[in-house]
Amino acid sequence: MSRIHDMGGRFGHGPVDPGRPDDPVFAADWHARALAVTLAAGALGQWTLDASRHARERLAPRDYLTFSYYEKWLAALADLLVETGVLTQEDLAAAGRNSGTDAPHPLSAKKLKAEDVARVLARGGPADRPCPAEPAFTTGQKVRARRPAENHLVAGGHTRLPDYAAGATGRIIRVHGCHVLPDSNAHGLGEAPEPLYTVAFPASRLWAHPENPRDEVTLDLWQSYLEPA
Repeated sequence: MSRIHDMGGRFGHGPVDPGRPDDPVFAADWHARALAVTLAAGALGQWTLDASRHARERLAPRDYLTFSYYEKWLAALADLLVETGVLTQEDLAAAGRNSGTDAPHPLSAKKLKAEDVARVLARGGPADRPCPAEPAFTTGQKVRARRPAENHLVAGGHTRLPDYAAGATGRIIRVHGCHVLPDSNAHGLGEAPEPLYTVAFPASRLWAHPENPRDEVTLDLWQSYLEPA
């Protein structure tokens, strides 16, 4: 099944506008607030980064295609807040109005304080983990990306394998050790760490008429996405 968010290599969506070096970081003030509230809500620890990505991917197709970038973030955040029980739909509908109670939220102790933001962002959220076994592939080895590009653990679930690479042959140019597997972590199935590789694919293996046939596209792909070529 086609995934509406998996847009790499598709035609009809117009050119990518990279902007200019002197453009402001945020095109509108509310964009910065959307980022801030998303990070603050994530600090509550009720979902993973992979789950938040999947929440954006599973927006209704019509919404996904018409929402702007940060509108997608806010819509997905609202879904996560309700799905995890952090807030109710009534809470969201009443945002900015007196709820009639001053009782602290059960998660208030986990709130991200303004003075802690820089430290938390600098620390990040590393996804590298100890390897349960030796990597199956080595640098320079030819591999093929699995087809179809779908989550093999959860039907219709999150995966980081783009559709345009499915079935294509490339070569491993770097082994990164083991990292959290998004296909599992996005669905509450555990981190299930796997070896992660950077794989280089000739543009001519990905598209029938690449603009520059001698170009290569590099992708970071998990071991279960690959097979020997």
